[in-house]
Amino acid sequence: MDVEKIRNDFPFFSEQDQLVYFDNACSTLKPAKVLDAMSEYDRLYSTCGGRSINRLGEWVTEAVSGSRKSIASFIGASKPEEVVFVRNTTEAINLLAYSLSLSAGDVVLTSDKEHNSNLVPWQQKSLREGIVHQVVGTDADGKLDMEAYQKQLSSGRVKLVAMVWVSNLDGVSFPVSEVVEMAHRHGALVFLDAAQAAPHHDIDVSKLGVDFLAFSGHKLCGPSGIGVLYGKEEAICQLKPFMTGGSTVETATYDDHKLLQYPAMFEAGTQDYSGIIGLSSAVRYVQDIGMENIHEHVTKLNVRATEGLLSIPNLSIIGPATADLRGGILSFNIKNTDIHEIAIVLDRSAGIMVRSGAHCVHSWYHSRDIFGSVRASFYFYNTLSEVDKFVESVESISSLYS
Repeated sequence: MDVEKIRNDFPFFSEQDQLVYFDNACSTLKPAKVLDAMSEYDRLYSTCGGRSINRLGEWVTEAVSGSRKSIASFIGASKPEEVVFVRNTTEAINLLAYSLSLSAGDVVLTSDKEHNSNLVPWQQKSLREGIVHQVVGTDADGKLDMEAYQKQLSSGRVKLVAMVWVSNLDGVSFPVSEVVEMAHRHGALVFLDAAQAAPHHDIDVSKLGVDFLAFSGHKLCGPSGIGVLYGKEEAICQLKPFMTGGSTVETATYDDHKLLQYPAMFEAGTQDYSGIIGLSSAVRYVQDIGMENIHEHVTKLNVRATEGLLSIPNLSIIGPATADLRGGILSFNIKNTDIHEIAIVLDRSAGIMVRSGAHCVHSWYHSRDIFGSVRASFYFYNTLSEVDKFVESVESISSLYS
């Protein structure tokens, strides 16, 4: 993989060549191909799809249909209709939470490392509808406690397992094939939050057998404001849309209406056509690079960064010390040093963009009495020289507070 050639695809690096972008777990940069695809719609075909039968409307309809097919192929869905367009992973989870029929006493099981997007909706349903939200723990290396998971499933009350695939906190991947197989054996449906997995891992939902899965475009070189909820045919048929209106009905009278079939029944209102087209372009772009190449390069960067940071006194890394178990994420703390101050100094003094805080996983940090962490996250367009600059800068910050 020629990283320098790849960087030429991204306008960011020509416009902001003095900056180091290590905030990829939050949002990735966009290549020119994606920007051009979005711009083409806005400049030349800026109208509605699925409604107008004029030539512009038909072009948009065909473009959206083609994008749905591309994304279905990207995740290994058996048919394009299993792909529902949403704004982001958060909306996908809320759509699932408020469309899936659950009764008081039914258990929804999550891990203890869930993003707020896969925690708060289930807490809300618990408060409003009486479902039971349970949590299965992880060990010091961030690995899921499979023995506890099996025990909780064996109660027979778990109706849905809603779990992250790759943690945005420490980069650790859960054994999702085993998670899905065990849940199905006990009669539970499975939803996987693939927001961090989709940019780094090959996904084959058909092979995996997962019932629902979601990811966001802006984490894999696509636009913000567009994402995907995948639903296996026999699972998505169980959902009842909670948001209806334009584009969701076949016909209506003053007294009644007839809903369209999925996915249209879940895509209310005028869609983000530019985003849908841009997401398809982004998916093709990362596929051309290859997930194996992405994973190999990102791991190399993390290994280099980890080796450098572990030599710094009073610095601790969240999750396993072995970098290849953390994918593209490196979260750390320096004793007696404010995490936000570290991020500010990295930005102001070295032009290095990282993230500081609880990374929307407040529950995990609170349970361990940790305020938060500094998170550097890498992608395929980052370089070893950028990593070396980062390590040197963290060393300098550490020496200031030692």
